[in-house]
This record gives sequence, structure tokens and C-alpha cells, in this order.
Amino acid sequence: MKYAKSAAVEIVDHIKKVVHEIDVKNVKALMDNLICAKRVFVYGMGRSGLIAQAFGMRLANLNFQVYIVGGVTTPAIDKGDFLFLISGSGNTKSIVMAAKIAKEKGAKVGALTSNPDSQVAKLADVFVIIRGRTKEHVEDLKKEYLVNQLRGQHVPYSPLGTLFEDTCLILLDSAIVQIMHEMGISERDMKKRHTNIE
Repeated sequence: MKYAKSAAVEIVDHIKKVVHEIDVKNVKALMDNLICAKRVFVYGMGRSGLIAQAFGMRLANLNFQVYIVGGVTTPAIDKGDFLFLISGSGNTKSIVMAAKIAKEKGAKVGALTSNPDSQVAKLADVFVIIRGRTKEHVEDLKKEYLVNQLRGQHVPYSPLGTLFEDTCLILLDSAIVQIMHEMGISERDMKKRHTNIE
């Protein structure tokens, strides 16, 4: 259990540090766009996609008209809609394509990413930087392994994009609490909208 415990400490410490560094103005702008949107579309790939789905479910509990991009009942995006993206690298092809289509159709785009210079960040109306490792960072670690060892920098316990994804989950769950208060929605209201076909 040595590695599991060390990884847990690393993840919790990372989330605490990143949460204190996050640009609160950009988080507020993201939430304002969500609240004002006619419809919300959420999208991510892989594990980021699972975080996006969890967030979409909570938005549905808050009575938002929300769609998971890629679902068979997802309608066409249009002006007045908001596309919310989660991508550590910000350069995943399908995510970039979704942002381009949304912009062409007049929808607003928001994103969580680790890369402020990414294509998604450049396309987004608002984005929040969530520091964490991406697949590209893992490749860099391999290349610089000896240099990092000499500097006393260890390879993180948590693999691939774990730090980014876990931080996104915590931030978005926290944003739901803020939205509940701003919209005057209680937990009891959310429970009424929670699926009962399970």
C-alpha cells in the first residue's frame, strides 16, 4: 500500500495547490456562460470525457438543457448555446473540431485545459488553466529522466492525466455548489430530477 498512499497524498496536495492558483475570474466567466446559455453541450475524450459526463449529469439535475456530445440524441449546436470542453493537451483533434464547429455556428466555447497555448484555448471564449500532466508531459519525462534524477525530481506516482482529471472533477463539483446557490436550487430539487430508471 506504500505506492497507493503516496499517490493519494500527491493527488490531494496537487489539487489543493492548483485550486489556490486558479483564476477565479475565468471560473466565474465559465459559470456565467453556462447559466446564460440556451443549451449546454459538454465534451471530452477518454477519462476527461467521463468527467464531462459527470458534470453534464449534475447540470441536468440542476434543470439545465444539457447534451453530451457524441450521444445519439445530441442535436445540432447553434447560436445561444455553450460548448464546454475538457482537454488536458487542448489539442485533441475531435475536441478542436468540436470547438471550430461551435464557433462557426455562433455558439460560445469554454474549456478546462492544462495548455494555455493550445488550439482549444485559442478558440475558446473563456478557458481555465488546470495545471496537471498530459500525454505530452509523460513523453517529456522520458526524454529528461536523467536530468530530473540529478535535480532530485521524482517521477509522479499518479499516471498520465490523473492529476488534471481529478482536479477537473473537484473544480466542477465545487462549481455545481456555486451554481446551486446562485440559482436558488436546493439538493431536494436536484434529487427530484435525478434519474429513477436505474
